[in-house]
Amino acid sequence: MDRRPAYYALRIAVVTALYVAGWAALVVIGDSWWTLLDAVFLAFVFGQVALLAHDIAHRQVFRLRRATEVSGRLVGNLCIAIGYGFWRDKHTRHHTHPNNEELDPDIHPSVILWTQGQARAAQGLPRLVAPVQAFLFFPLLTLEAFNLRLGSIRSLGDRSLKDRGWEAGLLGAHFAAYLGALFLALPPGKAIAFLLAHQCLFGIYLGSVFAPNHKGMPTLRGTDRTDFLRRQVLTSRNVRGGRIIDILFGGLNHQIEHHLFPSMPSPHLRRAQAIVRGHCQELGIGYLETSLTESYRQALASLHHAGAPLREARTT
Repeated sequence: MDRRPAYYALRIAVVTALYVAGWAALVVIGDSWWTLLDAVFLAFVFGQVALLAHDIAHRQVFRLRRATEVSGRLVGNLCIAIGYGFWRDKHTRHHTHPNNEELDPDIHPSVILWTQGQARAAQGLPRLVAPVQAFLFFPLLTLEAFNLRLGSIRSLGDRSLKDRGWEAGLLGAHFAAYLGALFLALPPGKAIAFLLAHQCLFGIYLGSVFAPNHKGMPTLRGTDRTDFLRRQVLTSRNVRGGRIIDILFGGLNHQIEHHLFPSMPSPHLRRAQAIVRGHCQELGIGYLETSLTESYRQALASLHHAGAPLREARTT
């Protein structure tokens, strides 16, 4: 549970260098379609910034609350335009009630439906999408970055949001700097192409990191009284892999350990895994760990299963 200041100092330095390099490359390459390669690179970098913001919000990096909040807003609001307060509130509710149909905002019905019960009650666009949502899941992830920005902006209207002025100012500064850089460095057509490529790929990266963690795992309801250990372990899935997977996922491939110990620094999750897995085996609690491709297969199979009632209704 000890903090890792040297690790996070190095990680912050590396991510900052990549972030600066990505924007410098835009200026250096200039008016050329080769800038779309830089858009791909910056999509990865924005994902790494988001994963760093995740660790900061969980107080894995700084001991003091004020340092956590200031750095979280700088990294989240200013660097990638995802509201720190909006995301922290949403993510805290997810950690408290993972995969709970009524209480986990990550599986609230939207365009995507997560259970057959949600499918039966669906109306409008979700009802049209649900029968084929497994095939549309990854294409729809192209909209996830835009969805998070929209949620961040909407949250500014909530008077309970702490430091709304700072949140709004930093979001505005990001949008002004981002759009200014694109339209100063590129003609309008290329600037729009860069923006779409960058943001769509950023959304796919975020969704691809978070989808294997809980999608396709058992769901709960508000009336369930499952104890903490089972609630966190049975609704989470780990993804096998080495250091490359750890880097791509920011350590969240060890999702079970992260849910049991949210403030544990991400490089320690791999070390905790053997202890947690052994303890679960002793208690007879299912501990699921799969390959990356199998995690996606299970998630997509679950989405396909959720849409079954509407496919059957169409057939009838």
